[in-house]
Amino acid sequence: MDESIEDLRERRHEAELGGGEERIESQHDRGKLTARERVEYFLDEDSFQEFDQLRTHRSNNFDMESKQVSGDGVVTGYGEVDGRTVYVFAHDFTVFGGSLGEVFAQKVCKVMDKAMETGAPIVGLNDSAGARIQEGIDSLAGYAEVFHRNQQASGVVPQISAIMGPCAGGAVYSPAITDFVFMVRDTSYMFITGPEVIETVTGEEVDFEELGGATTHAEESGVSDFAISDEKDALDDIRHLLSYLPSNNVADPPRVDPWDDPDRRDEELLEIVPDQPRKPYDMEQVIARIADEDSFFSVADRYARNLITGFVRLDGFPVGVVGNQPSANAGTLDIDASLKGSRFVRFCDAFNIPILTFVDVPGFMPGTDQEHNGIIKHGAKLLYAYSEATVPLMTVITRKAYGGAYDVMASKHIGADVNYAWPTAEIAVMGPQGAVNVLYDDELDEAEDTEARREELIEEYRETFANPYTAAERGFVDDVLEPTETRPRLIADLHTLRGKRTDQPDRKHGNIPL
Repeated sequence: MDESIEDLRERRHEAELGGGEERIESQHDRGKLTARERVEYFLDEDSFQEFDQLRTHRSNNFDMESKQVSGDGVVTGYGEVDGRTVYVFAHDFTVFGGSLGEVFAQKVCKVMDKAMETGAPIVGLNDSAGARIQEGIDSLAGYAEVFHRNQQASGVVPQISAIMGPCAGGAVYSPAITDFVFMVRDTSYMFITGPEVIETVTGEEVDFEELGGATTHAEESGVSDFAISDEKDALDDIRHLLSYLPSNNVADPPRVDPWDDPDRRDEELLEIVPDQPRKPYDMEQVIARIADEDSFFSVADRYARNLITGFVRLDGFPVGVVGNQPSANAGTLDIDASLKGSRFVRFCDAFNIPILTFVDVPGFMPGTDQEHNGIIKHGAKLLYAYSEATVPLMTVITRKAYGGAYDVMASKHIGADVNYAWPTAEIAVMGPQGAVNVLYDDELDEAEDTEARREELIEEYRETFANPYTAAERGFVDDVLEPTETRPRLIADLHTLRGKRTDQPDRKHGNIPL
């Protein structure tokens, strides 16, 4: 028995070395952790339980039978994050460049199947050269099996991807299906085709960072929700994100012991929103003062900055927050903001997370570029997402809510449960100046003092329409609140709405305007 145990220990030790000491050192020289180091850092101490540590590939092509490495380039298993079970897989770049083959894919699929069976989140730590060319169609089949499970797990358990190295070709589709994508600056890349192929086919010269680096995908494409400075910070942020999320779609989001007074009334809210309707301000300041102190966790904050998305806590309960950002493009809704908002709203709805919406929106972004690229269709996605949501929906209009954008931003008419407005709110088809130009065009042409008359009419319009009271009279907002009343009122509503039940039409699924 002693010899058998010693043999087992030796096999385990070899598996833990992956591609060997030299390649581990090379990984470190690139400023990257190994797959096992990432898993050990990410999970609670001594909680990792590994699957298939001794599995090897079956390929005999290109002399592969002489290149057997236990684990086959991916570390898989489960552990705990803050005491809750999480399944994890981590590509091992020291073994065949982390490339995916048949057995590699089977290991990942096993973890994903177990996560769905047990109702636990899946976290993938990606660092892979892509498909293992030596295994041909078996590699492609393996990717497809993984993609299929990503789709099956979508809306069932949270899926989080961290890109910690190259991620190219078919390898990018699995992270793209997951709920949140983290990238590490300077060491991670995502692209369908690399710079060399692009230059060969199109003549365009581009480097890895510009083509598919963390900053590019966090700011330009929106593929990545987070661009983090180093790997450990990224893993810390994933742990933080998980603290807001339920383990699965039939569980409640995890409440923590509240540390902030639910009746707190922040007087600084009285000073944030300017009296001038076009003057910018930072909506994140509003969110921070209404939410539990220091609980705001921003999502995709570098992409479509005119719309805020993230998580907060109210009396210890996780809440998804969406808000127009007046300090970025006046908070207008454009294509990118619509895509960002709709995906976030649908995630929250899938996982029973209430949604709080802060509205200060002058409308949809005008222009031929927006129209030609489909603002109608993309804006409709946000409308659709809010309309189909069955979680508690709470809305606060701080200032402008004009035109169709008023309807889209979680209005009472598309299913919001509670809608409030501050006294500074202006709810109308359009702003006073634009409305006067349309309604009184002939009269202004004939006026002796056009500008003076225009100002009179603007003021009349504002008093009649551009205020919250007409909407309140019709029940389209449930109350007009002093800003300092907002936090305690929303917390009271949240406690009440936790028991919300809705009936949906009997159908396979709707057809969101993709």
